[in-house]
Amino acid sequence: MTSQSGWRPDWTVPPGEILAEELETRGISQSELARRMDRPVKTINEIVNAKAAVTPETALQLELALGISASLWTGLETNYRQQLAREKVLSQFEDHIDWASSFPLKELRQRRVIDPDATGGELVASLLRFFGVSSVNAWKQRWETPRAAFRRSTAFESSLHATAAWLRWGENAAAEVPTEPFDRGRLLGVLTEARSMTREEPFADVVEDLREDLASCGVVLILTPDLGGTRASGAARWLSSERALIQLTLRYKSDDQFWFSVFHEAGHLIGDRNVEFVDADTDPDGEADEAERRADRWARDVLIPPDDYERFVAAGRFDASAVREFAKEQGVAPGIVVGRLQRDRHVPYGSLNTLKRKLDWV
Repeated sequence: MTSQSGWRPDWTVPPGEILAEELETRGISQSELARRMDRPVKTINEIVNAKAAVTPETALQLELALGISASLWTGLETNYRQQLAREKVLSQFEDHIDWASSFPLKELRQRRVIDPDATGGELVASLLRFFGVSSVNAWKQRWETPRAAFRRSTAFESSLHATAAWLRWGENAAAEVPTEPFDRGRLLGVLTEARSMTREEPFADVVEDLREDLASCGVVLILTPDLGGTRASGAARWLSSERALIQLTLRYKSDDQFWFSVFHEAGHLIGDRNVEFVDADTDPDGEADEAERRADRWARDVLIPPDDYERFVAAGRFDASAVREFAKEQGVAPGIVVGRLQRDRHVPYGSLNTLKRKLDWV
């Protein structure tokens, strides 16, 4: 049987073994077969003992001499040589167990992102297959020297391997989602209309509607749980010149956090074509770069227009009734207004949280 990874076929045998069994069954000696094929006995013996390969020419001669299809012999030879190559590669992969151990293996196995039964060299092979590279060195070239926007993220500082696995998970999931070509103007329109979606329920249906709307303008929305060791909260990436990806973790516990993250990542796509961003869950030094501040401002101002927000703040009334009334006027969820007031320190972080909707992830 072949394993899930496709690296352990236990039926592979050298063609010489099959040839030896066939000769014994027919009562034909190696010398007799050599005469029938007009080949040296030494050659037949080397094939039987897997010291010489069955070439296409030899396979045709075996077909004529024994009546067994040449394709069977060449197939056996190909499978056998591939298996030898696999065993050699897997043996070499054993030197990279420490690299594999740096990933959140328990979670990747539980979610069947990698082969849950793989160990040793096969574990390394399963990880490489997941990342779509053929060697650990190729992986390092891709992920240890990430693009400039990636390097700015403290998510990578937290755990390079976990963050890379989380991002690759999103890439693989996005590959299965069809989209229209990227259209910046349409994306702006979709996001403007999405403001009203923040008030709708149930949340799972709203997310599916949002996925469809974003796909229509060339953006894939993927929600993946965070993996151990990563502080990534979201990412905005370009899969191609015509397809973008917004990937979010499922760590959001309230609607204001989720929607702000959606609009923040979309702000990156609108403002920074072909630049990729991985946003950390926290900014411990408070030193977000200008691109991050720009995305924050864009998300903030699209969700709640600046002039309307300033008017509301100037009134100085931040009780639950006033917040509900202002949110209804704006056409957004009350939790979004609360989140904005808390971030701007107009109310304490523990205040008005009952107006935020808790998210129940499925």
